Amino acid sequence: MKFSVSYSPTHFGVDPDRIVDHARHAEACGFEGFYLPEHLVLWPGAQLHGMDIAPSLPFLDPLDTLAFIAAATERILLGTGVLLLPYRHPVVLAKQLATIDVLSKGRMRLLTVGLGVLPKEAEAAGVDFRARGRRTDEAIDVLRLLWAGGEEGVSFHGEFFDFEDLVQFPKPYEATTLPIHVGGSSNAAARRVGLRGDGYFAGGALLPQERGVQWELARATAKAAGRDPDTLEYTRWSGIDLTDERLEAFAAQGVTRIVVSATSMDPAEQRDELSRFAARFLS
Repeated sequence: MKFSVSYSPTHFGVDPDRIVDHARHAEACGFEGFYLPEHLVLWPGAQLHGMDIAPSLPFLDPLDTLAFIAAATERILLGTGVLLLPYRHPVVLAKQLATIDVLSKGRMRLLTVGLGVLPKEAEAAGVDFRARGRRTDEAIDVLRLLWAGGEEGVSFHGEFFDFEDLVQFPKPYEATTLPIHVGGSSNAAARRVGLRGDGYFAGGALLPQERGVQWELARATAKAAGRDPDTLEYTRWSGIDLTDERLEAFAAQGVTRIVVSATSMDPAEQRDELSRFAARFLS
C-alpha cells in the first residue's frame, strides 16, 4: 500500500512557508506524494457534496503550487486531486505538465483529472457543462498524443480540438507519457478509467457496495478494451485516524494508494499528525 497526503485550503490557506514546511515534513516522513485540489471560481451559496463552501476559500492553482513545492523538495511525487480537465486546453496543459515533470526530474506522476460538479464553474470557463465528459475524453487523448509524438508532428481532429502536424517538446522526464488517473464517483468515471486511465481515484460519499461496483466496472471496461485491468491503480481517501482493520478492508477491496490529510488547524499539530501516521504505517 502507498500513502500520500493532501493540501487543504481550509487548513493552510496561501501561506507559502506553511505549505512548503508541510510538504517537506511529509517527504521526511516517507509519504509517497503530495496532492492539491482545484477550483477555478466560487460564489455565494456554492455547495460541494451538499455542503456550503465559503466563496473566499483560497484554492491555489495546483500546477503552479506543485512546481513551487517541487523546487523545495527532493523526492515526493506531485499530484492533483482533482485537476478540472475540461476547463483547461490540453495543448497548453501538456506543455505545463511536461515542464513540471522535467524540472522535478520525473515527479509529476500522480496527476488525477476529473470533470467537476459545479455548473457555474463550467459556465465561467466557457464550457458546456453537459459536454464536459466528451471534452475530457478528447483532452486525455490529446495529452497522450502530444507527449508521444515525434519531430514529424501529430494531428488530431475531434469534436472540441483540432490540429495538424504539431510538435511539442520537451517530453516528460525520461518518458513518452505521464500517468493519468481519473477521479470521480460515477459509472461514467469508472468506464473512463477502464478506457483511458492509469488508475481510479474514487470520490464522493458512496456506499462500499457502490464503490465495489464501480471498481469492477473500471476493470471490466479495461479488459473489454484489450487493456490489462491489473495495471490499474486504485486510490482512496481516508481519515488520518486510519485503523489496522480499515487498512485491511481497503486492501481487500483492491486499493493500492491511500490519501490522508491533517485535520488540526495548528501547524505543529499537523506535523505531529503526519509523524504519528508515518510511525504506524510507513516505518
